[in-house]
Formats: sequence, structure tokens, C-alpha cells
Amino acid sequence: MSFAERKFCCGRFDLSLNLPSDRPLIMGIVNLTPDSFSGDGLGRDTAAAIAHARAQWEAGADMLDLGAESTRPGAEPTSLQEELDRLLPVLEVVRDWKIPVSIDTCKPEVMQAALVAGADMINDINALRGPGALDAVAASDCGVCLMHMQGEPRTMQTEPVYVDVVNEVGGFLEERINACRTAGIHDERLVVDPGFGFGKTLAHNLELFAHLPELKRRGLPLLVGVCKKRMLGELTGRPVAERRAASLAAAVMAAAKGANIIRVHDVAETRDALTVWRALEGKNAKTGA
Repeated sequence: MSFAERKFCCGRFDLSLNLPSDRPLIMGIVNLTPDSFSGDGLGRDTAAAIAHARAQWEAGADMLDLGAESTRPGAEPTSLQEELDRLLPVLEVVRDWKIPVSIDTCKPEVMQAALVAGADMINDINALRGPGALDAVAASDCGVCLMHMQGEPRTMQTEPVYVDVVNEVGGFLEERINACRTAGIHDERLVVDPGFGFGKTLAHNLELFAHLPELKRRGLPLLVGVCKKRMLGELTGRPVAERRAASLAAAVMAAAKGANIIRVHDVAETRDALTVWRALEGKNAKTGA
């Protein structure tokens, strides 16, 4: 089976990754924290969180990513109970919709509880390095996103240093892929994420973005998440609330460089931008595809 014909096995769903003929999948962000950097954190307002998740779905998201612990630079850890209290009431509703549900967490206990409650994917900024994390997901059929991060959220943006950021990030991802394989997690369940903004300067982020095809060639689907991030503010001089245009430009460039999943706040606008990109590139522009 060629790479273009591969599917991503994600819990109850087998998701098509038919690039380059199709657009990337769009992962809609649902922040269940009170202090999201993007300003869209919903905390423990379950009704508002469910409404936001539905709006993301109706706007055309292919997946939803629920996160109940802030991972912005400088963020303090959230207690296990608080994370579960924010997450589970929303998940228990959203799991019944016909859309894959990803859980953004690095706590094995949250992974286990979310999988029991019906989650389809675990999106771990710590790449399943935490004690018990591999065991928490290995026996399930969930999809897994392995992300690179230098340091931890509280301190990761304090002078991050690399000798060769592309090779170091790629080598880390390969090591985590091998750890997953050893634990019995097969490749069809895995996606990798370079971790833009997680222990990286603007120069590091730009170097990684320029070499996305090289990271893609490491054998697995690629997730890119740069929507509204600091790197876009540093490039444009605009605050978070005014970074939509920059985010759409980055989404299109990520698609052009082979990203399979793009994680965003602005689902409808990203879908439109990718539809136009695909049509102008001479690719299948069937309405709603």
C-alpha cells in the first residue's frame, strides 16, 4: 500500500489520508481551560464547551481535539481531578456525534478515563514519555499523536537551544515511534507533530516549517498546529485576536508541504482556504470534499 493510500486508524474511525489528491483533515480545537493563549478557553462551562464543539463540527471539522489542561508557555500544571472534571462531561456528549474525538493530554490516568468514555485519539505533547502512558493506550485501538517538545510548558520558551533542530526533532520522533512499535502500537495508529512553539524560537519554527517534507518522509502522517501561535505574532506584529489571516496562510503552506492533519481554531475559514488552494493547484475541487 502506498503512502497516499494509507488510512489513519483512529478508534471507531478509519480516516483517509489521500494526499496529494485531497486536502488535509481539519482538527477543530476545543479548549476546556480558563487560560488558553488564544482567548477561547471555556473552563468548566460544560454547556458553552459543547456548543463550541458543535460549532466546530458544523463548520466542517473532520476531528475535534478536546484539551482540559493549558499547555501555553508558562502554564502551570492542572491537577488530575480538575482536568477530568473539565473534560469528561463534554466528552460524554461529544462522543455520540459522528466525528472522531481526540483528547489533548499527557496524563496516563486521563488517557485511560477518556478512552473508557469513548475517545478515539490521544494527542500527547509529551509523546507518551510519561510513566504508564504507553501502557494506557497500547491495548486500545485509539489513534496517537506523538509531539516533540523541548522541556515542559512552564519553562520551554526559556532559551531553547538546538544544534540542528530538524535532525533533532526528527530523531526524537523516530525514537518515540520505535517505542510505540515495541509497545505494540502499530504504525497505522500513529501521527507525528513537530511541536511548533513548544521549546522553539521563531528561527527554529521557521527551519522546521521549511523542512516539513523531510519530517514527512520519516514514514508517518504529519500533524501541524500553528494556528494563532506566537510565531505568527512575531512575524506579523499582531496580537492573538488578529492572527487569523496569518493562520490561514500557514495552513495553506502546511498543506502544500504535505501535512495530513491541520489543527486550528478557525475551522470554516481554514476549510475555505484549503478548498481554494486545492482548486488552484489543479486538484479535486468537488464541493464539500
